[in-house]
Amino acid sequence: MTQASDPLTLHDRLLAATYRCVERFGLGKTTIEDIVKESGVSRATIYRQFAGGRDELMLETVGWELTNYFSQLADHVRDAPTLAELLRRGLAFAHRSVAEHAVLRKVMETEPERLLPLLTTESAKTLPFIADFLLPYLRREAEAGRLRPEVDIDRAAEYLARSILSLIGAPGRWDLDDPDQVSDLVEVELLGGIAATT
Repeated sequence: MTQASDPLTLHDRLLAATYRCVERFGLGKTTIEDIVKESGVSRATIYRQFAGGRDELMLETVGWELTNYFSQLADHVRDAPTLAELLRRGLAFAHRSVAEHAVLRKVMETEPERLLPLLTTESAKTLPFIADFLLPYLRREAEAGRLRPEVDIDRAAEYLARSILSLIGAPGRWDLDDPDQVSDLVEVELLGGIAATT
């Protein structure tokens, strides 16, 4: 089967082409015609893949890139020996990678009003992904006696997932380039309410 006749491959090709256009022109200025030129796919084929047109294509492209981003983040922290270490590594990596992400940086600087609603929509998918990733680490912490006995593991996973997403986008007073501050953030703010007292 050729690449053009494989709908999954075609779908991904269109997302990648859209991403390259956003990188070049920004979210607001990228048109279907730009994507036609970049992908080499006809306008009619794009609308067959994305019946909602440009808006659906932009939303799916943001979701596609977020999935790639969080997969890389998960790979980076997967071998962390403890939940605290996973959070420290994850926050530092997430902060660095967002700062170095050319497209995200460009869009946040030039048209954040377009990106933030897309991120909000996608967070409904991203939150469960992060929470599910954290669950085995939380269970391990509970089994090792490092969590308070009354902690509801599922609620703790959701709380940590929401906190992580918030901190990646807006770290506030925390300097995520400073390992000491990251450690304080993890120990006091993120785990302070659920960690067992020693």
